[in-house]
Amino acid sequence: MGKYEKEIKAYALRNAVEFGKADASKILPKLFQHGLLKEEIKEVMPEIVQIVKEVNKFSEQERKKLLEEFKDSIKIREEKDKGLAELPGIEKIKKLVFRAAPFPSGALHLGNAKTFMLNYLYAEKYNGKLFLVMDDTIGSAEKPINKESYKLIEDAFKWLGITYTGKIIYKSDRLKTYYEYAGKLIEREKAYVCHCYAEELRKLRAEGIECGCRVFPKRIQLARWKQMFKMKEGEATLRIKTDMLHPNPAFRDRVLFKISDREHPRTGKKYSVWPTLEMSWAIDDYLLKITHIIRGNDLVIESEMEKYIWNIFKWKEPEIIHTGMVNIEGAKLSKSKAQKEVASGEYIGWDDPRTWSIQSLKRRGIKPEAIKEFIKEIGLNKQDITVPIDNLYSINRKIIDKDADRYSFIINPIKLNISNKPNWNEVKVPIHPDKDKKRNIKLSDIFISKADFNAFKGKEVRLLHLYNIKLNKNSEMTSIDNKELPRINWVSDNAIAKILMPNGVWLEGITEADVADLKKGSVVQFERFGFAKLDNAKDSTYEFWFAHR
Repeated sequence: MGKYEKEIKAYALRNAVEFGKADASKILPKLFQHGLLKEEIKEVMPEIVQIVKEVNKFSEQERKKLLEEFKDSIKIREEKDKGLAELPGIEKIKKLVFRAAPFPSGALHLGNAKTFMLNYLYAEKYNGKLFLVMDDTIGSAEKPINKESYKLIEDAFKWLGITYTGKIIYKSDRLKTYYEYAGKLIEREKAYVCHCYAEELRKLRAEGIECGCRVFPKRIQLARWKQMFKMKEGEATLRIKTDMLHPNPAFRDRVLFKISDREHPRTGKKYSVWPTLEMSWAIDDYLLKITHIIRGNDLVIESEMEKYIWNIFKWKEPEIIHTGMVNIEGAKLSKSKAQKEVASGEYIGWDDPRTWSIQSLKRRGIKPEAIKEFIKEIGLNKQDITVPIDNLYSINRKIIDKDADRYSFIINPIKLNISNKPNWNEVKVPIHPDKDKKRNIKLSDIFISKADFNAFKGKEVRLLHLYNIKLNKNSEMTSIDNKELPRINWVSDNAIAKILMPNGVWLEGITEADVADLKKGSVVQFERFGFAKLDNAKDSTYEFWFAHR
C-alpha cells in the first residue's frame, strides 16, 4: 500500500460522487494537507492516475458505499485545532489593539488579504481594536504606489466585512511626526546623516567598519539632517547607529530615511524625505498603542529593527507574531505582475480573474464568508505551507450550492437526429436536487457537445433528466427508464452563452433560454460543468464568470 493510498482513494471517491467522474488533477493538491512534499509528486502521480481509473469504473452506488469506508481518511487535521489559536501575552492586557497595514500598490489578492483578515479575526475574537493604516510611504521605483489602490483596498475591506476603529490612517499624513522622532534619535546620538555612495558603504558594512559620516557630533548631524530636505535623490540618507560587528551585516546601520524625487499620489511633491517601513512602524506602533503585530516571516529583520528603536526610547514592546508564507496551489498571486498587466491593458482591470484580487473573486461568485473561513482554517502558520485553492472552493460550494439553480451549458454543440422519441413538447426538470420545485423546458431540436458525442458514439447514454438513447449520427431512443448509464448534458430551447474562466479564456456555447429570467449577479450551477455567476447580458448573449467546480 502506498504512503497516501487511503487519502487518494478517499478523495477520488468523493470527487467521483460530487462530479460524476474523478479527476486526477483534482486529487494531487489535496494531498499537500496530508504532508505531501513537492519532491514526492513524481512518485505519487502514477498511483493517483491508476486509482482514479479504478474509481471511474465503479457505479454511482458502489462509489457512495466505498466513500463511507474511507471518509475518515479525508478528515483533515482541522480536528486538531479548530478555531484560532490563542495569542501570547494577553493575560495582563485590558484591550488588545491590532493594525492592518496594506501597501497601496494594487488591489488586495487572496495572499496578502490573509494577514489583514487574521488581524481582524483576532480583534474580533478578543473584542479588541483594529486600525486600518495605509502604509503609503513612497515605496520604490520598482514598486510604486498606485492611486486607485486606495479605493480598491477600502472596497475590499468593506466587502470582506473587515471593520476597523475610527477613520483610515494614512502614513503620508504623518511625515512631520516621523521627522520629530528622527530629530530625537539624532539628539540621542543614535542616528546620523550619511553621504556615502552605496557601493562604498556596502563594502564598509560587510567589513564592520564605520563610515566617516558617523563620527560627526549631534550638532553637525542635526544641521546635516536639515540640509537633507534640500538635497536630491541618492545624495543622503539618515541611518541608525548599530553594532558594526552585528552578526547580520544587513542589520548594520540600516537606513531610516531616504530622499525620493518621485511624486506621491496624495501629497504630490510636498515631501521628498521618506521613512523606511521599520522607522515609520516603530513610531506608529508605539503611538497607536498596538499590542499585537501579526506579520510575515519576510519582515523578521524589520521587526528586530523596530525592537531596537523601541529600546532606545525605552518603550514597551508589543507582541510580534510572524507567520509563514502561504502558497495557494492553483492560484498565481503576484500584485506586481497584475499591476503591469492592468496598466498595459492585457487584463480588463483589477477585477480580471487572472489578478486573483478580492474584486475578481467577488465577480466570480466567491462569497466573503468563504474567504473568511478559508483564512481562519489556515490560522497562524509558523512555517511556509501550501494550501490548495480547492479548499476555498469547497467552502464556497457549501455556501452557494443551496441557492444555485441547475442549468445546462454546451460547448461546440451538435444537433442530434433522434428516432423513436416521445412526442413531447416540454419536459419538467428539477431546479435543484434538494428542492421540490421543477421548471418546464420546451423541447425542439436536441443539442449535445461534440466532446460527448465523440466520447460515447455507438454507446447507450442517458440524456440527463430526459430519456436514454443509442448515440450515433442518427440516434435512437431506447427507453425512458432512469438506468445506470453515462449521463450527458443537452440543450434544446437555447440562448448563446459565454463563460470567462479563471485563466482569462472565454468559452462560448449554448445554454437554456430560461437564463433570460435570471437577475444579474445570480449564481447558477451548469450541471457537470461548474458554478458560474451571471455578469452581463448583451446582444442576446449571456456572459457568466466561472467560479469553480
